Order: sequence, then structure tokens, then C-alpha cells
Amino acid sequence: MKDYLVLISCICFLVFLIPGRFRKYFAVAGWASIVGYLFLELPYYFSINNFMYPAIALLSVPFLYITAKYLLREDPRVMQLSTIAAIAFLIYAPFGYIPALGDWLIATVAEQTSMALAAVGYPVNFETWNLMERNGFRTEIILACTGIQSIAIMLGVAWGVRSTTKQKLAGFLMVFPTIYILNIARNVFVITSYTEQWFPYLPEIAGNGEIGYESFFWAHNVMAELGALVFLVALAYALFRILPELGTLADGLYRLYRSEVEQIVGKQERSGAGS
Repeated sequence: MKDYLVLISCICFLVFLIPGRFRKYFAVAGWASIVGYLFLELPYYFSINNFMYPAIALLSVPFLYITAKYLLREDPRVMQLSTIAAIAFLIYAPFGYIPALGDWLIATVAEQTSMALAAVGYPVNFETWNLMERNGFRTEIILACTGIQSIAIMLGVAWGVRSTTKQKLAGFLMVFPTIYILNIARNVFVITSYTEQWFPYLPEIAGNGEIGYESFFWAHNVMAELGALVFLVALAYALFRILPELGTLADGLYRLYRSEVEQIVGKQERSGAGS
């Protein structure tokens, strides 16, 4: 079911790119499908003790309410935000839904990660085309390990606003090689931390019953996730510098969502005071 929601979201956002009077409804459906997917993924994220995505799922509820409200009004800010999402899906879809292309990307990243591991003194063995082993610990490279989602999102950000061809090219050169190379470094860090058992701490929080999983938890679910978040914020700031229109959009969206959240909180406080 959850995979169908991703596909539905992708289709809806791609249809949204086609001019028409009903495009705003497709954008609403696209965002709603993403939120539904996040909630259906909660059992998996809880099983691996990953609490960042459950937090994102919780925050996505007011986000969806505000976004849908202003999409129906055809607010240019949320329409532009939906364009960014649509372009991101357009970039991601071939790798996500054409198995040969997705497998090619996974194999390429797995091979380059293996070469980088060997270069820093931690060589691995391939048990299958995308399953690495070292010291008895196995790590599988999947599509989420290729960085394609982050690349698609940030290229959507760079290309989803009005800009010149030169600015779009500059955005691509800033986003693609930077994220791709840093993602290889991220894979190297996570695999080395796990197979060398660098962080065997607090099993009551980080453990899931698998021997040695704690090191994977701290490296992948905490350090790599937080590091990626900080990096993406820094990359977004760099994009603001070369795409002034993006900074204007970000400021407008911030003001919109902040105002709506303040109104929601204010209503709840007044309701509590009157009860």
C-alpha cells in the first residue's frame, strides 16, 4: 500500500506540472499521499529506532492542512512549493520506478563506496552485487543509500523557481557532485562504524536485538542523519546566494506557515481558557 502512495504522489505532482484549472487538486493529493506514506512507514522506523522520521510524520499533519488550504486558494507561494516537489519527483521517478536504472545506480554507488573503503584501509567483501561484508557484519546498499532523494529534492529547489539557464546550471553543479561525493563519504563512515563497532553504546536505546546494531544506530540514525540535515541547510543557504528568487520564496513560505501555526496555537489557547 505504501509503495502505491509514493507512486500516486509522483503521478499527481507530475500532472500538476501540466497547466489546467484542476492542477491544484492534484497537488493536494500529492502532498496527502506523501503524508500517508510517512505514517505507513512508522512501524519500520520504530523497528530500527529511528525517531527523526516519526517526528517528521507528526509535523507533516499541520503542514498538510496549511498547504492544502492555500493550494485551494492558488496561493503563489505554495503553488511554487508544489512545483519544487513536482520537479524533484520528475528527477527521482526514473530511478525509483525503472528497476534497471535504479539497480545501475545502486551498483555504481556500492562499487564506489567499496573503492573508498579500501582507500582508507577498511576493505569489504561483496556477498552479492550490493551486499558488503566486513568482520562478520553485513551492510546492504539500497536506493536510499545512493543520495538520489537528496539530489532530487535539492535540484527541485534549485530548478523550481524562476531563474536563468546559467543559474540553473550553477545550481546543478553545486548540488549534484557535492551531494553525490558526500553521500559516498557518509556510506564509508556508516559501514566502517558498524563493521568496526565504534559506537557500542546504550543498547537499551540503540539496540534492536541484532548483535552490534548499536554502532549502526548511532552512525546511521543519529550522526549521519544530523550531519545530512546540517549540510542540506548549508547547501540551501548557498543556493539562496545564487538564486535570489529562492530566498524570496523561502521568506514568504516561512511567514505563511508561521502565521498559520500561530493562529492555530492561539485558537487552542483561547479554547482552553474558555473551557
